[in-house]
Amino acid sequence: MAVPAPQFLTSGILTDPNGRVRAAWEEVVSPVKSFLGDVSVRLVDQVRDFEPEIAEYARYALDNQGKQLRPALVALAGGSCGRLTDDHISLAAIIEMIHLATLVHDDIMDGASLRRGRSTLATRWGNDIAVLVGDCLFAHALKLAAGFATVDICRAVALSTHVVCAGEILQSHRRRRWNLDRTDYFKVLEMKTAELFALACDLGGRLSGASTPQQNALRRYGVLLGTAYQIYDDILDLYGAEDDAGKSLGTDLAKGKVTLPLLVFFERASPTDQQQMIQWLEAWDPCYFVGVRSLLDQVDALGESRRTIDSLLVQARESLTILPDSAESRALDALPGFLTQQTAALGV
Repeated sequence: MAVPAPQFLTSGILTDPNGRVRAAWEEVVSPVKSFLGDVSVRLVDQVRDFEPEIAEYARYALDNQGKQLRPALVALAGGSCGRLTDDHISLAAIIEMIHLATLVHDDIMDGASLRRGRSTLATRWGNDIAVLVGDCLFAHALKLAAGFATVDICRAVALSTHVVCAGEILQSHRRRRWNLDRTDYFKVLEMKTAELFALACDLGGRLSGASTPQQNALRRYGVLLGTAYQIYDDILDLYGAEDDAGKSLGTDLAKGKVTLPLLVFFERASPTDQQQMIQWLEAWDPCYFVGVRSLLDQVDALGESRRTIDSLLVQARESLTILPDSAESRALDALPGFLTQQTAALGV
């Protein structure tokens, strides 16, 4: 079936005005294009299982699939180790639904008005409805996971959902903790973002009969790629453009989230500059944005963040050497290059 271009080709990561990245991405996912279309259909079909009065809310959330990165990882990991089945489609839909639920809740906590170029569910219907819709998506995903023949899949999905939610709580606890160290920062990233990347790769391979070493390698790849992706997203909040990103920017600063560029700043800046930064962040106003960027540039916070991403992506690619050569494993190997390209474009 024909697959609509993932929305991230027109907003956010992996965009460019001349369409070069769009064409390259379509080439990367060409082995699993029909799979991604099937996942989209499966997600839309889930609306029928919701009460008629709330179906509109569920449809609005599920229609906003965006990048389809996690479903792509399910298919590429599975295809690199064996054959794709209907179970892979169900798994991809489950993981994407959990991801969409986290976005609904994230937008409430961040007070974001835009997500992927349109109003957030909370902006359109209010926080009360948005909270409950997110809860319904989580519950529905776990109900679908319980339908697998083996309890191992449902157990893994439930555990990852727990890890993601716990990561969000830890991130909330660390807001405005300007002396946060990198170990704590990376722990949160691995829990709240990288966990679903890892789950997609791990279970995608498992459903195709991957060996234990292959599953471990795929999971490691997912953790590294997901961590690098979240750092990119953190940088985007500081160095992106809202029209390109398709979402509200500056929300991390407004909410006091400690991201890698800020960590680099507090590691390298003088006490005087640190105090100035804290004053701006504690009494945040968008007019401080230029000053914040100027102080970050003085310590090369963007450059250090880019180098961290590059290091993670090199390690991610190295973890794939255990996989047999295939179109899917080559696509997994190519994915980090897209993130590297987009990161390099920020701040230019």
